[in-house]
Amino acid sequence: MADPDPFDDTSADHEQLEAKLIAQDRDAASVATADVDEATARSWVDDLIDADVVTPVPEDRVLVHEPSGAAFDSATQLANFHRGWTAARDAHTEAE
Repeated sequence: MADPDPFDDTSADHEQLEAKLIAQDRDAASVATADVDEATARSWVDDLIDADVVTPVPEDRVLVHEPSGAAFDSATQLANFHRGWTAARDAHTEAE
């Protein structure tokens, strides 16, 4: 009897498919922060200021993220930080 053709062997296909689907799910669940433009960031920061999550310090020209205590001189940096901080907090909450 001849050896099976390795190109016809599909026994590992389901494992490859499952690994690919898990990677896609992980990518979809991750938070992308690099896509925030300045106008969007300013809008988000204004909302965070209204919600008392961010405190502007005009004399130092910084924005303070109250939950973490981190200070930023850019609305874009703050918006990206807050998105990542929120995602990490949510992930930690889900893990518990």
